[in-house]
Amino acid sequence: MGKIAEKIVKHNKLILLLAVILLVPSVFGYLSTGINYDILSYLPEDLSSMKAEKILTDDFDCGALSMLILENMDNKDITSIKEKVKDLDGVKEVLWIDDLVDLSIPKEILPKDLTDFFYSGDNSTMLLIKFAEGTGAEKSLNAVESIRKIASKQAFLSGMSGMLEDTKNLLDTEMPIYILIAAISILIILECTVESTVIPFIFLLSLGIAIIYNFGSNIFLGQISYLTKALAAVLQLAVTIDYSIFLLHRYEEEKELSPDDNNTAMAKAIKNTVTSVFGSSTTTFAGFLALCVMELGLGRDMGIVMAKGVVIGVLCTVTILPSLMLIFDKQISKYKHKTILPKFNKVSSLIVKHYKKFVVAFVVILIPGYFGYTHAKQYYNLTDTLPDSFDSIISTNKMRDDYNMESTNFILIKDSLKSENVNKMIKEIENLDGITSVVGLEKYLGPRIDQDFLPSNLTSAVKSGGYEQIIVNSEYKSASDECNRQLEKINAIVQKYDKDGLVSGEAPLTYDLIKIANSDFAKVNVVSIIAIFIIIMIVFKSISLPVILVAVIECAIFVNLGIPYYTGTIEPFIASITLGTIQLGATVDYAILLTSRFKEERNKGFNKTKAMTIAIKNSAPSILTSAFSFFASTVGVGLYSQLEIISALCTLMARGALISMIMIIFILPAILLLFEKVIIKTSKGFIEPKKDNEQGNPVFAGNN
Repeated sequence: MGKIAEKIVKHNKLILLLAVILLVPSVFGYLSTGINYDILSYLPEDLSSMKAEKILTDDFDCGALSMLILENMDNKDITSIKEKVKDLDGVKEVLWIDDLVDLSIPKEILPKDLTDFFYSGDNSTMLLIKFAEGTGAEKSLNAVESIRKIASKQAFLSGMSGMLEDTKNLLDTEMPIYILIAAISILIILECTVESTVIPFIFLLSLGIAIIYNFGSNIFLGQISYLTKALAAVLQLAVTIDYSIFLLHRYEEEKELSPDDNNTAMAKAIKNTVTSVFGSSTTTFAGFLALCVMELGLGRDMGIVMAKGVVIGVLCTVTILPSLMLIFDKQISKYKHKTILPKFNKVSSLIVKHYKKFVVAFVVILIPGYFGYTHAKQYYNLTDTLPDSFDSIISTNKMRDDYNMESTNFILIKDSLKSENVNKMIKEIENLDGITSVVGLEKYLGPRIDQDFLPSNLTSAVKSGGYEQIIVNSEYKSASDECNRQLEKINAIVQKYDKDGLVSGEAPLTYDLIKIANSDFAKVNVVSIIAIFIIIMIVFKSISLPVILVAVIECAIFVNLGIPYYTGTIEPFIASITLGTIQLGATVDYAILLTSRFKEERNKGFNKTKAMTIAIKNSAPSILTSAFSFFASTVGVGLYSQLEIISALCTLMARGALISMIMIIFILPAILLLFEKVIIKTSKGFIEPKKDNEQGNPVFAGNN
């Protein structure tokens, strides 16, 4: 590494030139990477609901469904809008009552359930729009935009595609602000905690380049989720700023030893920074990578992008950042000021003096924290994460109020099933609590009419690929207990008549999401804890230290995720799954830093209380800077974002950084002091034996 560091220093201008050149393909890659706004599309393909979605898309050319409500229009205008929408690219079909009966027939003599489905009152009617591709497909989202332009202010378009289009538009507007908020917040923290006025800007320039590289390399993934897009830049900025601070501090130390040779000082700083950053970045990398074990593909998406961001951040820290620092060394040295970091003299003495009381405090905090953690509630309905001002939410509320419809399900049965059995199945489903309407061909034709004589455009809409499609509308909201119980009954009825029958739609997909999320939550936690446990065990060659360090961070996670229980807040499901591993991976570094310093001071010959006092005093400023940088980069986004799922995640991460910081500065030292004898016995070389100068007997350093 020493030779590589020397070459980096020697060719610093060439490195910067290459860095700038690499920005071009990175920007191209970023612009060429697709964005997936449909979280439900990340469900495993072997689920019955996802199999049904594939059949609907491939065989029925119906990747998604939306409902268009038109008010105060006569039949002529409604028909005109219908034809215009039908001709749009991405729209497969538009169904209205004129596809089933002649418009010359008075509504009053039509079947009540038919009129209830297509009409509400005297001035409102509903069109069913089938999109050719999936809910979040680009063609579907473009079609939504075009439909809104065609329809007047008297029209309301509901459905998941509309929600995703609104999400896309809002995120495109907000995301540059996220990065700006995070950058300005970190800049303020750095200006207060580092001596140079110039160096924070250099840090941000280096980190900005690393973020562009990371986003550009996402082109190899094809597409990323909108959550990954929104959070990856902010998280990468928050978790990799530490590496820049490590390099700066080491460079300043080396400059004192080689005041007239900046190149040598920087080469040594790079070499030593790589060594110190390795353990720190590995735990963060492992924490993010643990998300990949989720069955929900969103975890793999987020995990890969964020883990990749850590690696790229480290590489840029030891190549691009040193080059920038050498070129702007005069400016960095010229514009200096005092920092406002506290000295921690009194705090360190207080902790060491009363360490047993802090251990008791740990137990006292752990019990209610864990209780809240295990009893906090989550919500799974994605519409709950969207602002009420969205056109799609206004339209969805109108569907609920005017048509008594909260969710729409699709049933797929074999088209060989006898008509009388299909009718029986439909009647059983209609009799379930909360069902507002069932639309099926047999229901309106009856078993005596030969379907072979029906127009092909009508039969092809409901029969294709060996399946027949039935639409079921419910007054129950997706993800609600009532809706989930209703879905279980619908599935039982469908299976009774057709063992190969399938049920899909937003509600069934969300129901599967709930089941998978509970499993993913446990898996991600276990994998992240095991991975980080192993890394700490290897770093310290200890069995006890991984237990202690992970236990302290897990307590911080319990407190963080337990607070919503006591405040009566319900968090989005994705927060409980991802937050734990992110907080563990990103903040366990603070624990490693303090423990390493304690070990170092013990090996210098200080007793345990003196060594811990020094360790807290010297580690706390770095932990404070890192934690507040993490807090600052996420809290602003949490307060600003109108997307609840992003706001909740950032708020939890910001709070988690502060809680972890407090636990590590105040609680971890106390536990290390209490269990020091156990640590020594269960760790290889935690305190190296030394020869007593007079007696020549091996003793542990610091026993004096």
